[in-house]
Amino acid sequence: MADPQLQLVARRIRSFPDFPTPGVLFRDISPLLKDPVSFRASISLLANHLKKTHGGKIDYIAGLDSRGFLFGPSLAQELGLGFVLIRKQGKLPGPTVSTSYTLEYGKAGLEIQRDALEPGQKVVVVDDLLATGGTMRAACELLDQLRAEVLECVSLVELTSLKGRERLGAVPFFSLLQYE
Repeated sequence: MADPQLQLVARRIRSFPDFPTPGVLFRDISPLLKDPVSFRASISLLANHLKKTHGGKIDYIAGLDSRGFLFGPSLAQELGLGFVLIRKQGKLPGPTVSTSYTLEYGKAGLEIQRDALEPGQKVVVVDDLLATGGTMRAACELLDQLRAEVLECVSLVELTSLKGRERLGAVPFFSLLQYE
């Protein structure tokens, strides 16, 4: 990890063993959010990746409820783009499109406003962390329902041992930091 910005970001991610349950090593982004310099570095690194990979071909950044809302608007602003909300079910007004997905202990749902995107618009999905990939996969399915094109999914942190990127199928995935 030679990049000084990436090192700065990595130093601001802390670990809590056995949270929320025994055997889980929780990756906490709170110190990153408290430090404007490292937060700015994370946005800059993600933006640079997207500029290099997609140039000016992105129409919108879509963020996942709720921590994707912390990074998505800043990333969208950095790229001169608009931001679209993908929320937990029952949180958006007006006509929505929804999908449900399986969690470790049950089901959950996501939704987006029906008029959030036009068919063919190109979107990048952002969240703070990719674990099993269920929520990110559901977001991609939701955007497919609107006939938007998901160019890529990005996150700050990826828990590689959970193989979440495999659930995304053909959708490209990028993370700044990878942990086992």
